[in-house]
Amino acid sequence: MTDEEYRAYYAAAYSRVVGQVYLMTGDLSEAQDVVQEAFIRGWGRRRSFAEGDAPDAWIRTVARRLAVSRWRAARSTLAAWRRAGPAPDHPGPGVETPLVVAALAKLPEPQRRAIVLHHLCDLSVDQVAAEVGVPTGTIKARLSRGRVALRELLSSGDETFEQTVGARHA
Repeated sequence: MTDEEYRAYYAAAYSRVVGQVYLMTGDLSEAQDVVQEAFIRGWGRRRSFAEGDAPDAWIRTVARRLAVSRWRAARSTLAAWRRAGPAPDHPGPGVETPLVVAALAKLPEPQRRAIVLHHLCDLSVDQVAAEVGVPTGTIKARLSRGRVALRELLSSGDETFEQTVGARHA
């Protein structure tokens, strides 16, 4: 089958084969996906299809096998989720969160990034340094300076700071 013949066959057969696979799978979207994939795989074999031959059976078989494979994968995934159980319940942000976020926003970006990665993402100093692309000593300095600045911002009782935070998060 030539390229043009295969394109013409695709245009003529796609809807028909989708309808057939839909009746087998019961899911129109899945049928469209697997038939499309089967036609793509058939493109590589188009020269082996005999002239005048409509390879519906081959396309249908490949599409059905793809649908079964996807169904099995989805079933395995669902079983794994059931075995793992529900995700642990993480408490939502506390009332202090807006203050911390506002205080972090006042820090220089390198310090803020180091603090978030180290303290909130639980990365080691070496991991933070690798992710940021700077020496470990630089991360240690940023963490130290950032902690001092955060401590001052959060414990100062700065009314201007608290009013700004209150206005932003009210």
